[in-house]
Amino acid sequence: MSRDTVALVPVKHLGSGKSRLAGGLSRAGIDALSLAMLQDVLAAARAARSIGRVVVVTPDVAVAGAAQANGGEALLRDEPGLNPSLDAAAAQLANEGMTRLLVILGDVAGATARDLDALGQALDAQGGRGAVLAPARDGGTAALLRAPHDILASCFGPESAKAHRVAAEKAGVPFRALPLASLAIDLDRLEDARALLARREGATRTRQVLATLGVGEDA
Repeated sequence: MSRDTVALVPVKHLGSGKSRLAGGLSRAGIDALSLAMLQDVLAAARAARSIGRVVVVTPDVAVAGAAQANGGEALLRDEPGLNPSLDAAAAQLANEGMTRLLVILGDVAGATARDLDALGQALDAQGGRGAVLAPARDGGTAALLRAPHDILASCFGPESAKAHRVAAEKAGVPFRALPLASLAIDLDRLEDARALLARREGATRTRQVLATLGVGEDA
């Protein structure tokens, strides 16, 4: 399998993200959990046979440092909003020779290399062009693989799986939604953490931090 995909992982500024966890965890706990999730996503992406580069785009110096410490590259830039940030980063990477872009959210901690490679295989099956999306269970987009990167604009946000599909239909872009178990949970709420723990696969660092924070499957 060719390693011609660049994985782009967006992560917000620590201290501002994951507000829906705030009712159950301290701000320090949320930040530690955010970094643990990033480490797990990076580990899965680096292990995937189809991914040649892993780049974290973030406005946060601490996140950038964590990305580099865990084998990724860091693209430190202001965040004008998730979708504009992703599209600007993608344009920069395209100038560096990228042929396929995989956006995977930094809170999809249960991601496995196997499922990330499955996205690449699905794109190959449709001729290596278009978009393949892994939906999150809340209707969002956990991961989106595109070739070329600008064949479809980024539509991340609430109900973005549907938004991406509609955009692809309007543009006549080959598109497939591919449900994958390890990519179904993006960790936004404590119930997401419990669902992740119940899978009993992957998310090694995230599991350790959740245990430290006293969050368990039956908690």
